[in-house]
Amino acid sequence: MNAAPAIQSPVSAQPEPKAEAPRGKQRFYVGQSRELRFSLHDDVSPEALTTLHDKRAWKHFAVTAWQLFLTIASTVVLIKFDNPWIWIPVAFVQGFTVFNYTVMLHEVVHNAVFVHQRPGWMRFLALLYSIPSGISASQFTRWHLDHHNELGSPTDDPKRYHLSPKRVARWYKLLYFTPALFPIYFRAAKRETSTYPAELQNKIAWERRAAMAFHLSIAIGLLIFDWRMAMRVHIVPVFFIFPIAFAMNRLGQHYFINPLDPAQWSTLVKANFLWRIAFLNSSYHLEHHYYPGVPLYNLYQTHRLLGTFYRKRGMSAVNYSQLLWGWLVKNGVPHTNWRAA
Repeated sequence: MNAAPAIQSPVSAQPEPKAEAPRGKQRFYVGQSRELRFSLHDDVSPEALTTLHDKRAWKHFAVTAWQLFLTIASTVVLIKFDNPWIWIPVAFVQGFTVFNYTVMLHEVVHNAVFVHQRPGWMRFLALLYSIPSGISASQFTRWHLDHHNELGSPTDDPKRYHLSPKRVARWYKLLYFTPALFPIYFRAAKRETSTYPAELQNKIAWERRAAMAFHLSIAIGLLIFDWRMAMRVHIVPVFFIFPIAFAMNRLGQHYFINPLDPAQWSTLVKANFLWRIAFLNSSYHLEHHYYPGVPLYNLYQTHRLLGTFYRKRGMSAVNYSQLLWGWLVKNGVPHTNWRAA
């Protein structure tokens, strides 16, 4: 019988090696969220926390199997059918599935796979999940853990400082839904990576080259064989649908917040059943920042369990339609309270 897993403290991230701790980073969120941690402990029992943090490797790999099934099935359909009424919807499935490999990588980053440490397996899974989206597993890990530690800081949170739109213009925001996302993201990652130790920078560079070589080999091979098939199978899903999935998911993270309350530095999202499937429960990003060690298959239960806490703080959830309206129609400023605008 497995020993009970250690429960990760609320609103804390996985510790990083001290040798790689970035200069100037102060763990801003940890310092600003003391009251939040006490409030969460008042509303969520230790027994409930134990259940939420329960890790089952078979559940993780069941999700992985589902991802692989969608990848293979959609690829077969995209190869066989050139009718746009068939291949375009399937290309959306393929593109969202490619994005969701980053969600699976996210699980690895937070050690949400195995009860006990298995570094060899975790490294293998990190590389496996990072290649479909063309990113470096090591870069994503460092970038994401810094994001957790520095949430709320306009300068030390790498996602906010480098990736959030600096122009509050609808046309510029829409670029994140297009292939322009790739130069935007890689430019942001490059700037942050330049602050890392040389050894880590080299590791990131090799991982990125391997991922890019993987995608180039697929694209070139398909283009030589049949350029129309290449469009359906690879180019449209990866370069046109993936950015939509990425931008929608990010829209539900930290753009619409209450900057005066650390409990609301992430967006409280009301995701219906289809969105929960589409994003593998990663719509519950606020809950994830409260409890980073909760596996994705327990995030919906976490969302429901925190209902009383949300009501006490006067927090109300928004859906993706409301987020799109506030972001693109009302042209909301990122990392602010759009209701107060």
